[in-house]
This record gives sequence, C-alpha cells and structure tokens, in this order.
Amino acid sequence: MNGDQILQAFAFLLPSVVTGVVAFYFFRLHTNNEEGRRRYLLQKDTQKHTLPVRLQAYERMALFLERISIPSLVVRVAPVSQHKNDYEALLIRSIETEFEHNLSQQVYITDDCWNIIKAAKSATIQSIRKAALSDSESSDKLREDILNDTMDKASPSSTALAFVKKEISSLW
Repeated sequence: MNGDQILQAFAFLLPSVVTGVVAFYFFRLHTNNEEGRRRYLLQKDTQKHTLPVRLQAYERMALFLERISIPSLVVRVAPVSQHKNDYEALLIRSIETEFEHNLSQQVYITDDCWNIIKAAKSATIQSIRKAALSDSESSDKLREDILNDTMDKASPSSTALAFVKKEISSLW
C-alpha cells in the first residue's frame, strides 16, 4: 500500500468513524435520559404510596407530643393514691407506654425529628422528676407543683411539635 491508498482508505473510514462516535454519544445520552426518567417515575410512584404512611407517622407523633404535654398529661392521668412517688411513677409510666406504642414510627420520620421527639420525652420526664423533688406531701400537691413549674415556660412538647410541623411542611 502506498501513501495515496492509505490516504484514500482514511478518507473512506473518517466519515464512518465520525458517524459512529456521534451515534454512540447520542445513544449514551438517550440511555442516560431514559434511566433518569425511569428513576423519576419509580420515585414518584413510591412517594405516592409512602407519603400517606409518612404523614400518618407524623400525625401519630404529633398526637404523642400532645398527650405527653404536662397540662394534658396531668389532667388525663389522675392519681390513684395520695403518695406523690406513686403519682410520679404513674406519670412517667404513662409517658413511657405512649412512647413504646409509637416506637415503630421512627422508621417513617427523619432522624432529626425522632431525636427531637425523644429529647422532648426525656425533658418532660425530667420536669416531672424535678417537681417530685419538692416538699410536696401528696399526689395532689405534686400535680399542682408540676403544673406551676411548667406554667411560665414553653413545654418541650410544644417545641418538638413545632419541629414536626416544620418537617411536614417540607414534604410538600
């Protein structure tokens, strides 16, 4: 093969190679676009099924926070004896039971939200324990002390509930 023949073969091959490269580029672009579209449709379909479950989990956690708020808790859980220690234990047991009932909801909410809910639960229990350290003699007096201690400040439940509402608004 001489130089002219090589140049002529190269001239015939060049359009084929360019066409092949352009076809490969467009095929790859199309494949990536289709993959993205399939992923979007799958995510959209999944969200259609999971959004109601996630919203239900947030609703249950909002209900939990409302139920463990000090005023609601003290009104709902009446003392069964006059001993303040028994009432303290009853309140804490009520909070723990509510929490355990909703434990599975952590799967559907964010870690930040779950940690804030746990912190609100712990802060509420600490508030009850702090009030129980007072000189109150009876469960009724402890009930009054618990309400008085939380009267002037925002409850941990209301702070956590505000966070839950913010999280729900981010789902839209």
